[in-house]
Amino acid sequence: MHIYRAGTRPTKPANPDYFTGTVWMDPIVDAPAPARLSALRVSFEPGARTAWHTHPLGQTLHVVSGVGRLQKDGEPVREIRPGDTVWIEPHVRHWHGAAPETGMVHIAMQECLDGSAADWLEKVSDADYSAAPQD
Repeated sequence: MHIYRAGTRPTKPANPDYFTGTVWMDPIVDAPAPARLSALRVSFEPGARTAWHTHPLGQTLHVVSGVGRLQKDGEPVREIRPGDTVWIEPHVRHWHGAAPETGMVHIAMQECLDGSAADWLEKVSDADYSAAPQD
């Protein structure tokens, strides 16, 4: 058993190759093999978002605060709010991030397969991001 005390693992900026805007990540768990779970607290400033990506074993997002957006390829942009939980199926191309005028924090949970939790693709265009959310 490991206890990670608050403040002992630094907040890190997200890799700008895979994100647009300012995004911060706090580790929650990166379980050693044979476990595969990885979880992060991800803080998006207004307008910030991921690039398009997929997950080999899927992903769960749980919104903690703010207002966010997400989109599955080929579907409309959707709005997400605190308390919402989203399951994204394996290999589904998608993106997620904050609303244009409001930051958003979510917990991102995914499993690694052969050492990889995500396959990163191109950045989301401003036109795709700016589409009005539908619900």
